[in-house]
Amino acid sequence: MDYVIIVAGGKGLRMGGEVPKQFLPVGGLPVLMRTLLRFREYSPELNIILVLPKAQQEYWKSLCRQHQFNIPYQLADGGKTRFHSVQNGLALIPDDAQGMVGVHDGVRPFVSVEVIRRCYDEARIHQAVIPVVPVVETLRELLSGDGQEGTASRTVPRDAYRLVQTPQVFDIQLLKAANRQPYSDSFTDDASVVESFGHAITLVEGNRENIKITTPGDLKIAEVLL
Repeated sequence: MDYVIIVAGGKGLRMGGEVPKQFLPVGGLPVLMRTLLRFREYSPELNIILVLPKAQQEYWKSLCRQHQFNIPYQLADGGKTRFHSVQNGLALIPDDAQGMVGVHDGVRPFVSVEVIRRCYDEARIHQAVIPVVPVVETLRELLSGDGQEGTASRTVPRDAYRLVQTPQVFDIQLLKAANRQPYSDSFTDDASVVESFGHAITLVEGNRENIKITTPGDLKIAEVLL
C-alpha cells in the first residue's frame, strides 16, 4: 500500500500577503487542491496525507466546502520544521505498513504524472528516489566574504550539479527509521534525512515545469503553465 505525504506549511511571507501561498488560486482553484488532484490522477488508490499547521486547517476546510473538493485524505498537524511535519505525517501510517511513501511540496502542483510514476516505480527497486533536473544557469562558488558584490568566486561545472524536486519517494520502513534520528539543521529535505541514516539516494529525471510556487512571479508562471 502506497502513501504520499503532502507538506504545506508555508505562511506566504514572500507573497507579500496574509493568505498562505498554498491557498492562493491558480486558474480559479487553490494551489494545494491542484497538487492533491495531480496525485489522485496518478493513482486513485494512493493514500494521501496532508500536513497543515493547525491554524490553517479550518480555512482549508472552508475552501474545500467552497470548491466542493472531496478527494479523500488524512490530515496531520504541521510541526516546527519540515522534518517534524513529515514525522507527524508518518505517524498516521501503520508501523507495520509495507510499500512506498512519497513526500511532496504542497506548492508544486505541476509535477507530471509520469514523474510521479517514475519515482514510485524506481523506489520499489532502490528504496530512496528523488527527481532532479539539470542546472541550465552558470554557477559560481563563493570563496570568501558574504556574497556581496566583489566577493571572490569561481565558476563551477554545472554538469556536476542537479536541482532537486519532489516527490521524494522511499520505502515506508526506511523513511520511518530515518525519521527517528535526532533533528539536525542539515536536514534540508527528506533525502538528506535518509542519506544521514546511511542509505544512498537514487536520482531520476524530473520535469522542468515542476516549479515550487513561492513568489508572485511564480504565480504568474503557474497561470501560463496551466
